[in-house]
Parts: sequence; C-alpha cells; structure tokens
Amino acid sequence: MIQRILTALVLIPLVLLLILRAPVWLLAIVAGIVALLAIREFLGLTKHYGVEPSFISTYIFVGIFFLLLALDTGNGKPLLSTAFFVYAAGICAALAPFIFLTFGMERENLATAYPAAAASVFAFTYIALPMAMLVQLRQQYSGAFQLIYLMFVVWSGDIFAYFFGKLIGRNKMSPRVSPGKTWEGAAASLLASVGIGTLLYHYALAISSFLLHLHLIEPRDGMFGLQRAEIGPVILLSALLNVAAQLGDLVESVLKRGAHVKDSGSILPGHGGMLDRIDAMLFAAPVLWLYSAWQVLR
Repeated sequence: MIQRILTALVLIPLVLLLILRAPVWLLAIVAGIVALLAIREFLGLTKHYGVEPSFISTYIFVGIFFLLLALDTGNGKPLLSTAFFVYAAGICAALAPFIFLTFGMERENLATAYPAAAASVFAFTYIALPMAMLVQLRQQYSGAFQLIYLMFVVWSGDIFAYFFGKLIGRNKMSPRVSPGKTWEGAAASLLASVGIGTLLYHYALAISSFLLHLHLIEPRDGMFGLQRAEIGPVILLSALLNVAAQLGDLVESVLKRGAHVKDSGSILPGHGGMLDRIDAMLFAAPVLWLYSAWQVLR
C-alpha cells in the first residue's frame, strides 16, 4: 500500500507537468517509450500462451509509428493533425499483418510465424494506437485540459473502486477474472468519475485561466470552456470513460489470468508493470479521442 501511494505521488506530478508543459514531439517520444515498455510486458505474457513473440520487429514498427507522430505537429492546425493521425494509424494497422508475417518468413519453425504476427498486431492496436491517441489529443487547442480531464476521470475512478471495494465490497463483479473487484467498488468508481468530470467541465474556464496565470500552459493551447458544455453530455461522457476504463482493467486481468501471472511486470513499485498502470487508459483514450475528433471535424 505504501509503495503504491509513494509511486503515485511521484508519477502524477510528472505526468501532469509533461501534459501541460512538454511540446508535442516530446510527449510523442515519452508516449512511445511507455507504449514500448507495455508492449514488452504484453509480448512476455504471450509466451505463457505458447507464442514465440517477435520483440525486435514489433519495437521497430511501433517506434517508427511514434516517430511519425513526433515529426508531425499539424503546424498548429488541429484539423490537419487529426487527419494525419487517421491516415497514419489506418495505413499502419492495415500493413501490420503483412509486415509481421513477412518477418515470420525467416523463422526456422514456420508454425510459429502466424501466432507471433498476431501477437504483434494485437500489441499495436491494443497498446500503441491508444497511446498515440493521447498524443493527438494534446495537439488540439484545448488538448492539455482534455488530457487532464481524462486522467482525473480515470484516476478518481480507480482510487474510489480500490478503497470502496475494500471497505464495503461484498458482491464480486467477475471472480474468475479479477477476484478483488466488486459491484460496490464499480458503482463508487462510476460516481467518482462522473462527479470529478462534471466539476472539471463546470470550472474549465477558471482552471484554464489559473493554469495560464501560473504559466503552465500557453495561450496557443487555447482556453477550454469558453462555451460552457451542457451538463447532460458531460455526465454521459464521464460515465462512458469510466466504464471503458473499468473494462480496460478487466481485459488486462483476462490476459494475466490466462497467463497465470499476478502482474504484467515489476517496473513500478506497488503497481506492477507498465501495462498494469495504463490498462484502464488504453480503453478510455479512444472514447475521448472519438469525442474530440467528432468535435473537431463536425
């Protein structure tokens, strides 16, 4: 417990500072590193399923993808950056099966080529794409605030699920997948995410002004909340993000239970591996990205 809290106290300020102050290219590099660490853990899990993963080819493919994101900043035009991201992600996702199967041709045992290629493609879509969506979200005029909103919605839900699940949890949500999760904890998580998300949107303009005053964001990042959002859509969006985050946590638990391991790794004391730390974000990020892209492109 103490290790978990101390790790969070160190990581949360660093993540917030990175979101608020780092240029997009640096954020892309950091997101790429996080994605590669999580992919390393995921590919390690696939070994328990009898797969002989292709580590190097997967690292190269994902690294090139994030390098493209780092080189493209949209020239300050979110519409352009959104379109570039859609093209780049679509092309990479379409080419991935062929590229990884081509690498598989060099294997001595060709029976291992398809499982390895499938694992690499899944790693790209499951981990790399959602992490890249976080980078693209930051390129929007209000991107810094949107990422903070996402982080706080997911983090608050995770914290309330953990503590309320331990305090009042009685009814198991999915004992085979995640014995510690309860419906009481899930309900507390949902209420916390909706409450925090609604408050952030309600005070968005004031928070933006405060961050500008502290020079934590620049005027070019835009002022979030110039037009106050209706309460209904905000509640719905926050609830969808929470549900997605909880599903992300459960999905990773499926992978770990199938592999008969407790954590995906040990890089983060008290939290396990990098994949353990970002599993909820991997499902929540696409939800917010779709909402943001719809707002930009409509």
